Amino acid sequence: MLIASLALMLSSVPVPSGDWVTADRSAVVRIGRCGATLCGRIVRVLARGAPRNDVNNPDRARRGRPLVGVAVLSGFASDGAGAGRAYDPKTGRSYRARLRLNPDGTLRVTGCVAIICRSQTWTRPG
Repeated sequence: MLIASLALMLSSVPVPSGDWVTADRSAVVRIGRCGATLCGRIVRVLARGAPRNDVNNPDRARRGRPLVGVAVLSGFASDGAGAGRAYDPKTGRSYRARLRLNPDGTLRVTGCVAIICRSQTWTRPG
């Protein structure tokens, strides 16, 4: 019975799909299914004067690609639970990450390197 209850709770984890404005209000990220996983791609750059290309990517061949379309969240379970990866175009670094919908409807995005973690709160546009 306990296993069935746990499975039901895990299956009811809300999927954080849709558009989200990043904490620094520099971009809109659309989260949705990417095959069997959940990912988030930049759909609009909001910050004035911000680079329009992925200029800080560690792969020199990718530095000229437009930021619109770049996956900044990837590899999350299709229900949004568990860990995935977050890519920060400002630094060109990737982090182990978790997503959590907050009770107020915002999204908590937490990225970690080793044991050091930082969280951001993303909001819905509008």
